[in-house]
Amino acid sequence: MHRLHPDRPSIAVELTQPGGPSTHFAIAADHPTLLGALLAAGADLPSSCRNGSCRACLSQVQSGQISHVIDWPSLSAQERSDGYCLPCVARATSPRLVLRTGCLFES
Repeated sequence: MHRLHPDRPSIAVELTQPGGPSTHFAIAADHPTLLGALLAAGADLPSSCRNGSCRACLSQVQSGQISHVIDWPSLSAQERSDGYCLPCVARATSPRLVLRTGCLFES
């Protein structure tokens, strides 16, 4: 697991992907977005627009909680209900988070 400075508040994040291994990161709790915090911690995640419109970073929350930092991310009500999120415009709101990544590219 990538570790931050011990005095800096962090969130434990596990990334899962279909057919691949899980990876674990400690991300900065005060980072403006989940995607930015994960990229800064060394995660390799798909992304493009970073404003919630392209859906390249579409992920599903398996455990933990997030909140979107904008009101209009391009998610349907059903996707939100099913736990999908756009990490480029979301923040973790729990001390531990498990995200299934690569959801846009699933068939």
